[in-house]
Amino acid sequence: MSADQLTPLASEAGCHLFSGCGFPAPGLNEFQFEPIFTIGSVEFNKPMLLSVIAALLVIGFFWAAFARPKLLPGKLQLVGEIGYDFVKRSIVLETIGKKGEKYVPMLVSMFFFVWIMNIMSVIPFAQFPVTAAIGFPAGLAAVVWVTYMGLTFKKHGFVGGLKNLCWPSGIPGWVMFILVPIEFFSNIFVRPFTLAVRAFANMFAGHLLIVMFSIASWYLLSPSLGALYGSASFIVAVGLTGFELLVQFLQAYIFVMLASSYIAGALEEAH
Repeated sequence: MSADQLTPLASEAGCHLFSGCGFPAPGLNEFQFEPIFTIGSVEFNKPMLLSVIAALLVIGFFWAAFARPKLLPGKLQLVGEIGYDFVKRSIVLETIGKKGEKYVPMLVSMFFFVWIMNIMSVIPFAQFPVTAAIGFPAGLAAVVWVTYMGLTFKKHGFVGGLKNLCWPSGIPGWVMFILVPIEFFSNIFVRPFTLAVRAFANMFAGHLLIVMFSIASWYLLSPSLGALYGSASFIVAVGLTGFELLVQFLQAYIFVMLASSYIAGALEEAH
């Protein structure tokens, strides 16, 4: 049952702080969605639909901005150029350098896709950050991991790639029997896991907090001091929403920055 379902039910039952009923606390049910429609054998629920909308928004915006580029850019092209240059200069070139220019389109697309999926949590009727469903950041992390592994072995070969992944330079040989397994496990398994979980956990926690204080704003309303309690909870919900807007941008930034750092590691010269 979602937050927009819980609140009306509490209202109909007259469920408030001093009415004798318990607080309808949100939980994992906030992240469970029934299928909305089916295409063939694929059932689309709310997060899946929002992810498709986010992808179409990113594709549509950049297509409209750069389909007919002009020397003197219009407003839409100017916004597109600012967004593209931000990711290119502030993330890719800073992390990878000039050799990372060929990966800019992929990383720009990934940045805005993650950002728009996050922003869905504050859009009316959407009100859910898609990356709070673990499958979506896990899928993006898998794309980054495949790119990272592919570039590593393409540039260095099989033996050189393993050395790049597992054999740090400047380390005394006598500690390598401990360090090599750690580096192997970290680079091949831990990196994609933490990349996915970082994006998921922040959006999951933020959405749960906003839902909790939103429901509490209604629950705390009562004939006596409820207006004071409910208003305080509502102010917290608004403040958390504003803070969440910052976190949504930062999570997209961090995700692409880490992806760039992995690509930079794959492209660096052999030790």
